[in-house]
Amino acid sequence: MKTVQQLLMQQPLALWSIAPDDTVFNALKIMAEARVSGLLVMDKGKLIGILTERDYARKIALEGKSSKDARVRDIMTSEIICVRSETTNEECMALMSSRNIRHLPVVNGSEVIGMLSMPDLLADIISEREYTIQQLEHYIHD
Repeated sequence: MKTVQQLLMQQPLALWSIAPDDTVFNALKIMAEARVSGLLVMDKGKLIGILTERDYARKIALEGKSSKDARVRDIMTSEIICVRSETTNEECMALMSSRNIRHLPVVNGSEVIGMLSMPDLLADIISEREYTIQQLEHYIHD
């Protein structure tokens, strides 16, 4: 069972963020260029929210608003659920499932040290299960 810290060490070091007063259009450009589905919303170095593709779809696209006019602060998710570096992969998955979220900022005190997404966690779980199966098959055939 891996911890969040171990998972973060396997990822690139980039933390993608945007300011709350920036446009949603700019946020979408950053997400597309970085190939991520969510951004940390940071104000003066402090985490104040998360902006995801889901926020855009539900609060801009479906309501017929313009992403060039709307500000990140208008549609971001401000109720942030975070985990610490010692949290396990399984605990993260349970939290994401129970809260119906797909992104988890990782914090050390008040400092954001990373962000995990549902695909990050699923890939690790699948990898661990495949390794266990290989070990069992090797054990059976010996």
